[in-house]
Amino acid sequence: MSEDEATGDDAAAEGEADEADQSADLEAIRERLEALAADLEGLESNLEAAETEDDLDVVEADLDSIRTELESVEVPEPPETDDEDEEEDEEPAPEEELQDEYDEIESDLSDLESDLEDQRGPYGEDVVDEIDDASGTITGTRWTEEGNAELIEAVDDFLDDLNDLLGSSVTLVNEGETVPDQLDATLDNAATAVEDAALDADDDAETIAGLLEATDDLQSDIDDATEWTDLEIREQLRREGYYDVLDHVKDFPPEWHALKVHEKQGNVDQILLALETFDSDFMEEHCMESLERMGSSAEPAIDAMLQKANRRDQAAMRILGKIGVENEEIVETLVDYVDSNPNLQQPAFRALGEIGAADAVEPIAQQLVADEADVRSWAARALGLIGDTRAIEPLADILEDDDSDRVRASAAWALNRIGTQDALEIVADYDDDRAYLVQAEAENADLEPAA
Repeated sequence: MSEDEATGDDAAAEGEADEADQSADLEAIRERLEALAADLEGLESNLEAAETEDDLDVVEADLDSIRTELESVEVPEPPETDDEDEEEDEEPAPEEELQDEYDEIESDLSDLESDLEDQRGPYGEDVVDEIDDASGTITGTRWTEEGNAELIEAVDDFLDDLNDLLGSSVTLVNEGETVPDQLDATLDNAATAVEDAALDADDDAETIAGLLEATDDLQSDIDDATEWTDLEIREQLRREGYYDVLDHVKDFPPEWHALKVHEKQGNVDQILLALETFDSDFMEEHCMESLERMGSSAEPAIDAMLQKANRRDQAAMRILGKIGVENEEIVETLVDYVDSNPNLQQPAFRALGEIGAADAVEPIAQQLVADEADVRSWAARALGLIGDTRAIEPLADILEDDDSDRVRASAAWALNRIGTQDALEIVADYDDDRAYLVQAEAENADLEPAA
């Protein structure tokens, strides 16, 4: 026998040995899976027969053991095949069959684990969770006066059931600023009573079931109580006192008449209430106009207007300017629109000018060279309103060089508004300017020192 022939025989023998080993490994895996499947069938019967928590604990331990054993089984990947050469009627590889068996056992095991959890309890902790959920609903909702009364009755009925079942003496708590606060404290005491009872899932199963039924009734009564959102908008405002200012209705609709009275009386909170409550473009427009006319007295509306200004609301920007409070948040909000589109630039420039925002001088001055003449004009007037002397030089450049006489007139007006000797002397030199509006500003430049 040649050396090549000997080598070939050895290779063939080794291949046959490998195949035998692989076949033995697969058979061992199959036997392990069959044993696990048989154990699982037995546990299914044990679970059905379980009557106590201790019985369920035993089943759970056995299920955990089976899962550990199953996870230790490693089914090898089937050999790769060419899909084009694979025939439709060809038998699946042994590895695929084993994987199917593995998946079926895993699915049955998961089902039994779920059934085990379903069969447990309920527990006292479940009752406490339900009470906490009810309490959260009460404190997290705005209620009407009727709703508060309904909630008190609902909790009182629940306490009757709770005390009957536990032999406890939990009563309504009268401490707290609001009814929801009082009921929250009451239900906290009820949950504590359940915890103190140390209810056993087996020995106290009927008590737990009764308590869960009582919490279901409580939650149902809470759901039926009258929330603030259940009221019509006009009824909500009536209860908030919005219409109390009306002796008679002069204008229609009455909310508009009331708005006028609130503006006259300086009732910013009521105007904001109407703004928030009415889903009406008509009322929103008039509420915003009222706040703008109120000027600095509308200061309590700053937070609400900031929220709107951050949503690109031009009316809110104008109102912030009329209120005139210079703080960092307001200025930063408005400065964000300085280099925006003209529709937003105009109210932002004006508001920053009325506020006197020194931090806005530089970004506004950069707009003096904008392409649009309107933008340059608005920027110049805003700088005049702010009155910062840093704006004198760029305004003087605009007055001298800008192609638009309207922009130049705005720059002259701004310099007059700044009013320092340097600024006024610059404007006064244009008394024979080609543009009448610039001449008029030059004539208004008062260089005479005050007596």
